[in-house]
Amino acid sequence: MILGPSLLPCIQIRPRPRLQRLLSEFWANGGAASCRYLGTDGHAPRPVIGQDSVEVLGHSYPRDVFTNVTPKILAKVGCNLHNQPHHPLWLIKERIKAHFYSAYTGRWGNPLFSVHDNLSPVVTVEQNFDSLLIPPDHPSRKQGDNYYLNRTTMLRAHTSAHQRELVRSGLDAFLLAGDVYRRDEIDASHYPVFHQMEGVRLFSNHELFSKVRSGEELSLFERGGRRTPQKQEVHTLEAVKLVEFDLKQTLTRLVTTLFGADLEVRWVDCYFPFTHPSFEMEVLFQGDWMEVLGCGVMEQELLNSAGAGNKLGWAFGLGLERLAMVLYGIPDIRLFWSQDERFLKQFRVQDIQQPVRFQALSKYPPLHNDISFWLPHGSESEAGRESFTENDFYDLVRSIGGDLVEKVTLLDDFTHPKTGRRSQCYRIIYRHMERTLTQQEVRLVHQQIEHTAERELGVQGRY
Repeated sequence: MILGPSLLPCIQIRPRPRLQRLLSEFWANGGAASCRYLGTDGHAPRPVIGQDSVEVLGHSYPRDVFTNVTPKILAKVGCNLHNQPHHPLWLIKERIKAHFYSAYTGRWGNPLFSVHDNLSPVVTVEQNFDSLLIPPDHPSRKQGDNYYLNRTTMLRAHTSAHQRELVRSGLDAFLLAGDVYRRDEIDASHYPVFHQMEGVRLFSNHELFSKVRSGEELSLFERGGRRTPQKQEVHTLEAVKLVEFDLKQTLTRLVTTLFGADLEVRWVDCYFPFTHPSFEMEVLFQGDWMEVLGCGVMEQELLNSAGAGNKLGWAFGLGLERLAMVLYGIPDIRLFWSQDERFLKQFRVQDIQQPVRFQALSKYPPLHNDISFWLPHGSESEAGRESFTENDFYDLVRSIGGDLVEKVTLLDDFTHPKTGRRSQCYRIIYRHMERTLTQQEVRLVHQQIEHTAERELGVQGRY
């Protein structure tokens, strides 16, 4: 539901067998966390990036110039942390499910919302963008923030990629959870693989107005209307206000159930291509307002294309990691991928409603190393794309440093006054989650980052 920032083109990063051999022992001692591999059918083989194709979840996809997924990212496909019992992401997903199951029931007492949490993260570009009315020239389509298998297939950037197909199947109320993939900056709250949960609810004319005095005289739609900040051109204002009220009431009940009745909540108007009007919910956490979800009234064109043109609906999307970090006090997003028993055992509770407060593992000291380089000559490649972006470097660091990298910060961006050449300096902070790192082993990783950046990104080192 929630899109990331504007996306930038990327440089392809190919597998590096020699590098993987050099660091294989290092990873075994705590670099990138592995996972118990579970495909959507429970039996899919491990993903493989070949010379001409990408194998993932039992299917083969031909490579082309758009292919930019890395071995480390593909290794996460099929882990399904949100479906591993007693994992903190599973725990918060189950709490959200339990709330909707108990608070919203049908006429016969059955749950109103169905739950879908095992859909494949491999989707078409059409599903991820076109089905959500995202324009062809929208920056969110660019390679810089997405992982493409090829020009037409990708790892989903949001769970909303499945929204149209579920509505088309006849569902009026559903929750959807899954892993999503985006190239992004590196710090304690950003990771290229994270998990979303979203909800959709549709209303017929009778369902929306049945409890309103003289509701039989009201309608969801009007002809000759115009789009305003408050509504879409085809909707009546009274219908939108009722849907908006139901949406905000539903989500306020959810977060107060999770965090307590004393939680302070506020709503901020925003923009999404697939809802209007659109809102973000912020909660007051440790003295600061923090955005926890995005939502809005679904664009009617989306419902029309899914065969539900006689209904009006709302949708929301939230990040499970962000909620779990706040709810359980987890300070670093990398911990969700930890297999350290000291972390995992804290969430093995008999009752999913039982309060859990994460007890920090020993805080091992960080080590930092800086890297400076001149950017490639010229701002664009022969293909007309930018030849270097910050996300290219972040993705390369992730690919080599894995979960040993806690944060990458751009310290300096300098343009030489005479030559016009541009230089950047980054600080990379390394910290192991389970033991103390030595400068010698960190230097091994850092040197590989330096050499690979020169070879694959075309930069010129200043070290």
